[in-house]
Amino acid sequence: MDLKFRRNPDYQTLRDDITPERMFMDRRHILSAAGLLGAGSILGALPACSEPEQTPTAPATAGGHAAPGAAVTAKKTAFAVAGGATVEDAFTGYCNFYEFGTGKEDPPRYASKMTVSPWQVTVEGETDAPGAYALKDLIDYSKLEERVYRHRCVEAWSMVVPWVGVPMQSVLAKLKPKSTAKFVQFETYLNKKEMPGTNRPSLQWPYVEGLRMDEANNDLTLFAVGAYGKALQKQNGAPLRTVIPWKYGFKATKSVVKIRFLATQPGTAWNKANANEYGFYSNVNPNVSHPRWSQASERVIGGKGGFNERRDTEMFNGYSSQVTSLYAGMDLKRNY
Repeated sequence: MDLKFRRNPDYQTLRDDITPERMFMDRRHILSAAGLLGAGSILGALPACSEPEQTPTAPATAGGHAAPGAAVTAKKTAFAVAGGATVEDAFTGYCNFYEFGTGKEDPPRYASKMTVSPWQVTVEGETDAPGAYALKDLIDYSKLEERVYRHRCVEAWSMVVPWVGVPMQSVLAKLKPKSTAKFVQFETYLNKKEMPGTNRPSLQWPYVEGLRMDEANNDLTLFAVGAYGKALQKQNGAPLRTVIPWKYGFKATKSVVKIRFLATQPGTAWNKANANEYGFYSNVNPNVSHPRWSQASERVIGGKGGFNERRDTEMFNGYSSQVTSLYAGMDLKRNY
């Protein structure tokens, strides 16, 4: 059954219901209760489908964008998920960001070293507007939206996250891709001194991901700069990341520093690492198992139903009505 976006005239009531942000919970207590401490060593080298420290900081960095953890103002939208959002501490404490290590606690432990200001994004390839852009020139902070999306990891766990950002299509339009641009590739920040995980051969660095242009311009696709009403924390991909809710989380790119428009399908980090297990499309599909586990169900992390609650995985993560047409005529088992 598809997730339905619903408009509630009393959004604040909805927000109080689905986002128990007022709950103060120690992160280790949450992870212990969930049975998740040490999960990284059990799961091994699995994809990055992550997500920010919770100490308030100055409202803006020297680069002019919101500092990690600072409050951000966003327009409430009709994008919602019934059933309750993930507790914020679980979202910020249970992360994949392999540049900092393969364990779930590595990103919260080490990401504070990452430089996020000044920040610029280089644009290149099949575009009429190449160059280096400050984040504030790409993201209109006066037009931020809050969208509550389901987030599904290829490791068969899920969260519900109130993202803050702008539609990706609004940013790409500024960058004037040429008609020859059929794909867009995103690249993650790389600094081996700040990112201890990059000194291990778990992936080819820098991390890169990509989308077809029609996927990138879909109404659901976001450039996110925040979550839970705050600017993204570093372990969750500050200051800029992509969000594509119908795909497995590793398909998103954290801490984006490069946008490259291409005429041909680009390489992607996990596909290059193991093409038999991680395809280019990476669409959530309960009918296509990972070679080492089923994708038919998922463990819900930090929800109201308990830390070990399971739910059936939905096709396209529940967003079928919004994205099925993108893949008309395709074999979704072959093009996984």
